[in-house]
Amino acid sequence: MPKQPKHIVAIRLSAMGDVAMTVPVIRALVNQHPQLKITVLTRELYKPFFRHIPNVSVFPAHVKEEHKGVLGLKKLAKQLKAQNIDVIADLHNVLRTNILKFFLSGYPFIQINKGREEKKALTTGKVFKPLKTTHQRYADVFEQLGFPIDLTNPTFPEKVKLSSKIQSSIQGDNPKMKTIGIAPFAAHTGKMYPLDLMEQVIEMLSKDYKILLFGGGKQESKILEGIESSYQNVKNIAGKSSLDEQMDIVSNLDLMLSMDSANAHIAAMLGIKVITIWGVTHPFAGFAPFNQPSDYALTADRNRFPKIPTSVYGNSYPETYKDAAGTISPETIISKIKSVI
Repeated sequence: MPKQPKHIVAIRLSAMGDVAMTVPVIRALVNQHPQLKITVLTRELYKPFFRHIPNVSVFPAHVKEEHKGVLGLKKLAKQLKAQNIDVIADLHNVLRTNILKFFLSGYPFIQINKGREEKKALTTGKVFKPLKTTHQRYADVFEQLGFPIDLTNPTFPEKVKLSSKIQSSIQGDNPKMKTIGIAPFAAHTGKMYPLDLMEQVIEMLSKDYKILLFGGGKQESKILEGIESSYQNVKNIAGKSSLDEQMDIVSNLDLMLSMDSANAHIAAMLGIKVITIWGVTHPFAGFAPFNQPSDYALTADRNRFPKIPTSVYGNSYPETYKDAAGTISPETIISKIKSVI
């Protein structure tokens, strides 16, 4: 291994929330080791996440087109070699990156320890204790490369000055009102707060705050448009802006309310206060948003649902656990938001 590698490739291909979680770690890495050049290998969609971080560029992986399959990954490895890289930090550690490791066998290639056995013990009920955070697991990879990172005093980007187009789209009747982002959806039903209860939260908060609704996909946008039309001071952002523009908007929030989902991590990487709601997953698995106090995570009642967390990602749970998040009352959420904001 070179004594002082200059150019690190950091690999994190998906999913959106996990890629967002790498951002504060990579920001800390370049702040504390400014001599480094970092190339992030990820999906092109996530390129805006790394904007404004010095010495960082994104190399897009087209894993469904040009870089699909073994031959596509062989081509990708050849393209990476042409970038004059020194070492590889694999922050993903899946089959695809292990194939890349084979094709990049001449390079130091450090892979994340995902703690699979520890997480299995947590989700099968053998233990119930906080595991190492994913952010720290990412940092450990860079430390093994010789670049320790201190995550305890993070820096965040400046609040973005919103364009007149965005300002006009989210402007409410009272521009001095504090603004709360709410992202009520998640990849799996068991991770979501029941929508009827979330609508109660929105109704109550909209009396005192400007509410911006975040989501993705046509079905989510349609639901959020219905909520927008029902209350004053509520605007739906879903489907109306690019990821770049959404990040600009998020950087101007006073607080984000989110499920255990990508929106929580996007807000956290921008230095925004984030209140999270947890259903069948749990922050002990290490996926809480970055730099947020533990009491910002509102969890389901484990006396009623003792198998929580039923899985790390929320994709597996008993049918009777589907609405576990509903054991958190709207009043609890509103009270926590008002105490934080």
